[in-house]
Amino acid sequence: MTASKPPAPEQDADADPAAAARAIILRQLTASPKSRLQLSRKLAERNIPEDVAEAVLDRFEAARLVDDADFADMWVRSRSQHRKLARGALRRELADKGIDPETAAAALEQVSDEDEAAAARELVERKVRNARGLEDPAERDKAVRRLASMLARKGYPPAVAFRIVGEVLDAALDEPEDGD
Repeated sequence: MTASKPPAPEQDADADPAAAARAIILRQLTASPKSRLQLSRKLAERNIPEDVAEAVLDRFEAARLVDDADFADMWVRSRSQHRKLARGALRRELADKGIDPETAAAALEQVSDEDEAAAARELVERKVRNARGLEDPAERDKAVRRLASMLARKGYPPAVAFRIVGEVLDAALDEPEDGD
């Protein structure tokens, strides 16, 4: 005879939806920080009634376990350092996660123009290390388009992308090759 396993709290949402909501939120926050909207969406997926979800989320906010400003600061810091995303891309990601524009703007203040340019330069330098044939104008144009497109996908404005790509390519052409 096998003992049956008790249902997970969210499976027993009809019995106590608030307890199920708390369990879902705690599990989500254990995995990684989340915005209020992300948690709200997760509760809706699990069929937690909206009024119960809002009440539980309010309590988590009051306890500062859910804080969109802290989440936005952490998100910007992490994504700008590790993924080298520009403020434009970060702003879009924060909006997708339900962060209001004012909170996003405050979080984005930690990324300066200089930080953004340095990150873009690092990305381009990494790609240019193995580039060959940049003396040929057609190859250089192709490299400029490819590198500027990469920066654009990471949210860099076109003027910044083309300026940095040009600077890095010029510097790469000025460096003597290893075999010389």
